[in-house]
Amino acid sequence: MSTQKVSDAMIADMAASKLSGALPALDGSALTGLPDSVTKNASDPAIDTNPSGGLGTLWLNTTSGELFMLTDATTNENVWTNIGAGTGDVQLLQFGGIGGGTAYGFTAGGYTPITNQIQRFSFTADGNATDVANLTSITYYCAGSSSTTHGYTSGGYSGASLNIINKYNFSSIANATDVGDLSGAKTNLSGQTSSTNGYVSGGRTNQSINVIEKFTFSADANATDVGDLTMVNTNVTGQSGNTHGYVSGGEASTLDRIDKFTFASDANSTNIGILTVGRYGPAGQSSTTHGYTSGGANTLNTIDKFTFASDADATDVGNLTVGRRYVSGQSSTTHGYTSGGASNSNVIDKFTFASDADATDVGNLTTGRHGTAGHQY
Repeated sequence: MSTQKVSDAMIADMAASKLSGALPALDGSALTGLPDSVTKNASDPAIDTNPSGGLGTLWLNTTSGELFMLTDATTNENVWTNIGAGTGDVQLLQFGGIGGGTAYGFTAGGYTPITNQIQRFSFTADGNATDVANLTSITYYCAGSSSTTHGYTSGGYSGASLNIINKYNFSSIANATDVGDLSGAKTNLSGQTSSTNGYVSGGRTNQSINVIEKFTFSADANATDVGDLTMVNTNVTGQSGNTHGYVSGGEASTLDRIDKFTFASDANSTNIGILTVGRYGPAGQSSTTHGYTSGGANTLNTIDKFTFASDADATDVGNLTVGRRYVSGQSSTTHGYTSGGASNSNVIDKFTFASDADATDVGNLTTGRHGTAGHQY
């Protein structure tokens, strides 16, 4: 029987089930609607990787084999979604339980001399800080909170206790503006951050207080009183988990207390643990899983760590390079930073979250100062 050949003109329709076996190689130039070429790099993309291709750009990490797609093309705040078999998107992580900053740490205000300076230092490379902007007034012993876009400095002291809430933009770097007031003037207080609100807790006016206040990031407005700490306390520091704010240390008989309050509702705090040593004027840092309390007292250099997953006492996990009090804390996604301190310290210390270890000196503030507020971006 002779072989019958089918020409193009004879094919009107064919069921997909009739197509089987190996197909011949095709010329890919005929394929349309596919994304542009994949960018190949030995590292993951970053939030400030701003490709010209915009949304839909593909990025292949040739080291891990992970493939990412750009799903939000906001300059320097890009979101790269992992579309491979792995996990871990690349996006601007908000301080407040799901990680710290990825770009910079900030200090605002401070004493010796009293200043309104806002200083910035890099998280991506060790180095000194630079003066980048100013608060609306000179102040020290103020509290810091950080949204994804702005730093907030609340209260403080400048000849008298202050009630102002200052806000400045992390990316455009301009002087701060006064955007609201606390319920009363107070100083030596701590700051915490949820995904939607800034908090200030403790502190003092003429005497120590136990008030927890909250202000929203979505609009400029005054803070409201939403609860109380378990006791009146001043010279405390703050940490932020995903669901709760924490207050540790304090000056009430050189306090070793760790308090916790929920972000889900307005309520009083509960005492959930103790530090390894009582201290006042320490710095607070936060990873995704733990809170850290560093420095404090007179010349204490201890770094304490406590878990967010359960209520428990802190453990001693390392030391600062220089013991000092009235320091401020900053948190990147991988490290905690302790900056400044009494006796005119200008030291910026860094310690890793990945393991328990001593800090290293990685830079200096522009001048020695203490009582600053810490932020991260």
